[in-house]
Amino acid sequence: MRTLIPTLVLFMFVLNSYGQIERDKALHFLGGNLFGLVGAGIAKQASDGNRTWTFIGSVAGSALIGVAKEAVDSGQRENGWDNDDLAATVLGGITVGVSIEIFSKKRNKRRPMGSLTTQRFNRDIFKIDMEANKAFVISTELPNFNSLGFSSLLSE
Repeated sequence: MRTLIPTLVLFMFVLNSYGQIERDKALHFLGGNLFGLVGAGIAKQASDGNRTWTFIGSVAGSALIGVAKEAVDSGQRENGWDNDDLAATVLGGITVGVSIEIFSKKRNKRRPMGSLTTQRFNRDIFKIDMEANKAFVISTELPNFNSLGFSSLLSE
């Protein structure tokens, strides 16, 4: 109950403020999300999973597409360069970078401790007696369709 009331109040403020955002800014934010995700994927592959470079790639990917879009807009008569659009696009990339940072797990490259270590692994326990297993094999030939219950028309 302690967190329910502040959460509901915050939700009401967010709904009220959502009506103040232009549709254009929301689309720029979405574009920043998508291109930030692409930039993060490229940076993750290039840096072998380094989390810092993944975040930088996310922000750089969204900033690159934001600057390109605003450069195209500045060349149009009805449209012009808008720093708010660029900020919304970069904010989309930052959001993706933070989300990846939160949900990516740290790789623990240490060896497991306790009974999970392989230092005292005895391979003799897991050996298979092949002569005992041959008793279960009846024939090495595959069965025909008649023995499986199918008609003889299928085997022709």
